[in-house]
Amino acid sequence: MQLGIFAKTFATTGALPVLRAVADGGYTAAQFNMACLGLPSMPDSIELGAARSVAKASGEAGVSIAAVSGTYNMIHPDRSVRVSGLARLEVLAASCADMGTRLITLCTGTRDAQDPWRWHPDNASEAAWSDLRTEMEAAIAIAERFDIELGIEPELANVLSSAWAARRLLDEMNSTRLRIVLDPANLFEVADSAERHRLIDEAIDLLAAEIGMAHAKDRHADGSFAAAGQGVVDFPHFIGRLKAAGFDGPLITHGLTEAEAPGVGAFLRTVLEESERA
Repeated sequence: MQLGIFAKTFATTGALPVLRAVADGGYTAAQFNMACLGLPSMPDSIELGAARSVAKASGEAGVSIAAVSGTYNMIHPDRSVRVSGLARLEVLAASCADMGTRLITLCTGTRDAQDPWRWHPDNASEAAWSDLRTEMEAAIAIAERFDIELGIEPELANVLSSAWAARRLLDEMNSTRLRIVLDPANLFEVADSAERHRLIDEAIDLLAAEIGMAHAKDRHADGSFAAAGQGVVDFPHFIGRLKAAGFDGPLITHGLTEAEAPGVGAFLRTVLEESERA
């Protein structure tokens, strides 16, 4: 597995300064965000030179671009918000080849109009699922046009709230353009050790063939998020199960500060090295 980090963890701006910071932190991959270029995360336009600067910096820093963030609320209750988000997704997709990546990560969304990471009861409605399908069909058409893939992540607060919901969407969409981004800390909020292991095992069993990226975030015992290695997630178990399932893609950490990046990287490298010896 290739160890990486969210590029926007680092406060600097510009493709090369950001990716050098990634490398200096001990990482060889990054999930890029257009905010690292001083742009909105989902810009209305991307100049060719800006896109190419990412690929150039990737080569110079020795950091691969595992994915770029394409987060917008795919089931926002205001349809005009979804229309704008989809248009910006197309802008991003058109620049992927120049940036040196083939994966855009998405947010399947929530009916909460203010916070894309907050649960809303209507997320469980068939209307929300129908809107997700419609939006995903349009996103897949964009992915086909630009020969990229789309990473979707089971997250408790979103319409795709579980591994089972992710499996349902994969089966209904039936597209090789859809990949799974699997983060163990997004499979539970508060759970005992046995339940955490069960949820991780279930998710990998259900989704193994489609996992394109793993995320490494943690949770404290009270359910609040933490940097990897500082909470209750059993990362040796998670990484061991991924390896046993045949996953050898990028493991991208986030939910940490810039100051924490070297220590988290060291922790995850140790887990990866021990999994290789197991």
